[in-house]
Amino acid sequence: MIWYVTRETVKGALDIKSTARTDAQVDRCIEAATGQVTGLLRRRFDPWTGTRRFPSTYGTLWFGERALVRLDSLTVDDVDQDVDDYLLLPVDDGPPYDGIVADVTSAAAGLVGSTSRYPISAVGVWGYDLVETTAGATAEALDASETAVDLTGPASAAVGVGSVLRVDDERMAVTGRAQLSTGVTLGANVGAGKADTSVQVSSGAGVTAGETVLVDAEKMLVHEVTGNVLVVTRAVDGSVLAAHTSGTTVYAPRTVTVERAVLGTTAATHVDASAVRVWQPPALVVELATAYALTALGQQQAGYARTVGAGENEREAAGRGLRQIETDAKQTFKRWMVGAV
Repeated sequence: MIWYVTRETVKGALDIKSTARTDAQVDRCIEAATGQVTGLLRRRFDPWTGTRRFPSTYGTLWFGERALVRLDSLTVDDVDQDVDDYLLLPVDDGPPYDGIVADVTSAAAGLVGSTSRYPISAVGVWGYDLVETTAGATAEALDASETAVDLTGPASAAVGVGSVLRVDDERMAVTGRAQLSTGVTLGANVGAGKADTSVQVSSGAGVTAGETVLVDAEKMLVHEVTGNVLVVTRAVDGSVLAAHTSGTTVYAPRTVTVERAVLGTTAATHVDASAVRVWQPPALVVELATAYALTALGQQQAGYARTVGAGENEREAAGRGLRQIETDAKQTFKRWMVGAV
C-alpha cells in the first residue's frame, strides 16, 4: 500500500530512536493509518495510471474510491467517445471527478454498450490530484531494474520512507534511505553542548532547512541556513550528543531504496541528472494519517491501556484533536454520494 505520511514525519513528531524494531513498528502503524484514512473518507488519494472498466449505465456512472484526475481516452464497445458526448462530474469543478454521465444534448448513444459485461473503458490517472514538488535529480543513469537511487542536492530533503517519486513517467515508492555525502564538511570545531546549535560548514548551499544531517554518529535537524552557518537541533532521532572536528564530512540520507514501476507505471531507463519529483498528498490527509499513526503508537506503548476519566466516564485517550481532524477531513474529502464506495 502507498502511504499518506512518511516514516520520518511520524518519528519526528516523537523523536523516536531509529532502530530496525522501531522502524517496523512505525511502518505498521502508518500502513494501518493509511487504511483508516481510506476507510473513513471512502477515497484513495494516490495517483494510479491505467484502464478501468465499467458496466453500462443509463444514468450517472460513479467511479468509486478512486476519482478521475485526468482522462486520456473513453471507449464504449471499443469505440472512442467524443469529448462532447459526456460530462465529467462535478461539472466545471474538477479534477478530481467523481463520476461521468452522458450528455443528453448529444446525438451519441451514451454510456450503454452491448458487446460485453463491462463495455466502458476509461484510461487515465486516478486518485485525487497530481501535486508534486521537486526532489533534486538522479546522481547517475538508471537501468530498468536498479533499486538504489542516489539523489543530488538539498531538495531531496522532501523525500522520506513512504514517499512516491516520479522520474520521467515512472513512479517509484521509497522503502528505505541511506546516508550519502553532501560534499560539505564542517568549517570549524563543534562542541558537545546542547547549546552549541550554530554549526559552521564549508558551504551552506549543500544543505537545506528541514534536512536531518549526520556528523560522525550524531544526527542534527537543520532549522535554518544562513550563509555557511547551520542552525540546528542537536542529537535528534535518538542519536548521542558529541564533539566534532573541523573538516568532518556532513552526510544526509540521499540514497533511497525504491520499489520500481508502482501505481500502474512501467519501469524504464533514465539518464543521469533526470529530474525527480515527489507526490504530495493533501495536507489535511497527511495530518489525519499522522494522527492515526501517533495514536496507535501511543496505545501500543501503553499496552492499549491509555484511558482518561473514571468509572462510567472512562474512555480511550484518543483525544479531541484527533476527532477534530477527522471532522475536518470528512467535510473536505469524504464521498457522500450513493454508490461511490
